[in-house]
Amino acid sequence: MKKEFLPGILGALMDEYERVLFEFTEFVSAISATDFSRIVDSETTDEDCHSVQTIVSHVINSGYSYADYIRAVFAIPTEQPPRKIINRQDVPQRIGAMLRYTQATLEGKWSLSEDQIFSIVIQARWGGDYNLEQLLEHAIVHVLRHRRQINKFIHLGDLKLSV
Repeated sequence: MKKEFLPGILGALMDEYERVLFEFTEFVSAISATDFSRIVDSETTDEDCHSVQTIVSHVINSGYSYADYIRAVFAIPTEQPPRKIINRQDVPQRIGAMLRYTQATLEGKWSLSEDQIFSIVIQARWGGDYNLEQLLEHAIVHVLRHRRQINKFIHLGDLKLSV
């Protein structure tokens, strides 16, 4: 099946977000079921980083939050599910749902010009102002940073791959 690419700058960013999320899903799926929920970092004060389970849940919940920042700009109602820790078998479905939510958020906006995209200012709760492109780039890199974090646990011997 041939991949259909989304149009414009936003489409390029969404295509990359989809690619990174697919790779993240595949990567996480290779972690043993036992290790998925096991605490591997009991020292961290960040509740989102104790286990692969909490990291993946954080990535998904953050993805919904990024979409909601954009929805607020365009006065689109938010519909994200309640934040919760997810089970390993639910990862593909939950990541897919979050990606579809983000795509629905941008529906009808694929042809925004560079000037329009750069003129949208989003104030993030963690600090800083982002234009629309920067927020989507942040979403992509956020997934990559957490994939690296999990990969580090594997290389340190704290986690095992199931395949």
